[in-house]
Amino acid sequence: MQLFEVKENKGNKKEFLMLPVRLYTNDVNWIRPLDNDIEEVFDAKKNKFFKNGACERWVLKNNQNETIGRIAAFINFDTSHKEQQPTGGIGFFECIDDENAAFILFNQAKLWLEEKGMQAMDGPINFGERESWWGLMIKGWHSEPSYKMPWTKKYYINFFEKFGFKDYYQQYVYNSPIKGASVDKSVEEKAERIYNNNSFEFRHIERRKANKYAEDFKVIFNAAWANFPGMREMSSEQAQNLMKQIKPIMDEKLIWFAYANNEPAAFFIVIPDINQIIKHLNGKFDIWAKLKFLLLKIKGTITRTKGIIFGVVPDQQGKGLESAIALQFRKAARDEPFYPYETMDMNWIGDFNPKMLRFTSKITQEIDKTYVTYRYLFDQTKKFERCPRVG
Repeated sequence: MQLFEVKENKGNKKEFLMLPVRLYTNDVNWIRPLDNDIEEVFDAKKNKFFKNGACERWVLKNNQNETIGRIAAFINFDTSHKEQQPTGGIGFFECIDDENAAFILFNQAKLWLEEKGMQAMDGPINFGERESWWGLMIKGWHSEPSYKMPWTKKYYINFFEKFGFKDYYQQYVYNSPIKGASVDKSVEEKAERIYNNNSFEFRHIERRKANKYAEDFKVIFNAAWANFPGMREMSSEQAQNLMKQIKPIMDEKLIWFAYANNEPAAFFIVIPDINQIIKHLNGKFDIWAKLKFLLLKIKGTITRTKGIIFGVVPDQQGKGLESAIALQFRKAARDEPFYPYETMDMNWIGDFNPKMLRFTSKITQEIDKTYVTYRYLFDQTKKFERCPRVG
């Protein structure tokens, strides 16, 4: 077996993309990601994490020159030294069912990170935002993944744990019907109190005012999320870029903001789950794929939604605004006779956030998928500690 850096080698780039296609050919619920979505992670011109980060990726080939594994290693210097030990990441791991091959890939990533001063690695994670390609799936093969959520082989669990990775935190994806969902009575009562309070106002996003809502998002995010593990304050530029990314698939009536005395107080960002269309595109997004995408969208193919992120400024937490903003788009669904969406997947919530888990369990029905983010300490004699709780 031999490792090859991907870099600008077109053949290795193609193999990096095609290995999962071969591995998951019999997994009926696997959805091939768009090639562009994967490649943009490794494009320094498109991925802002390269501004203060580093990344490398490899493919592993057998003696017949067949690709049997892949992995990427990366460092985000904005967050790597905020841990007890400098910590990098690995991701996009795929491998045939061969422990030796898997360990060659893990060791290569470890060596690269050690050379750059890291003392631990988390994985599988993304060289990017945490809502995409984050975690190893340990439950949920019975249903399709939502857009940019991982899909991994069951035997990978044994690879990670035998190598020495430990469960740093688990991530839960809740699924719920939008109409007729069973919601805890206390949640509805709290929401009604907020709706009847004139100091609160709820608005769904408007495309023509997208820049304004991006700024409101930044204000709420920095108050509600910036102090969480692995997070950092968002700049205006980052907020505007995020809005640009979701604008092409945005449904105005799925994205809600709440204002308290005209000040940004909460948001609930939900998008249509375009994976229901992407699964028909075979990884491509050329002119013909874009036309097919448009036709399938018009046809009403998308019936699922994906809740990306939810946030309430600290001053308004615990007063019922969480309930009101969470139920707002369901309230809108009841008011529209031809509402196209049937279900929602809440983007993952970590077990380090018990407060959010308790709340989410009151507004949704079940955990549909479970992922785990592992941590591997290069010095295995050091004491391992799970991710600290927040909230």
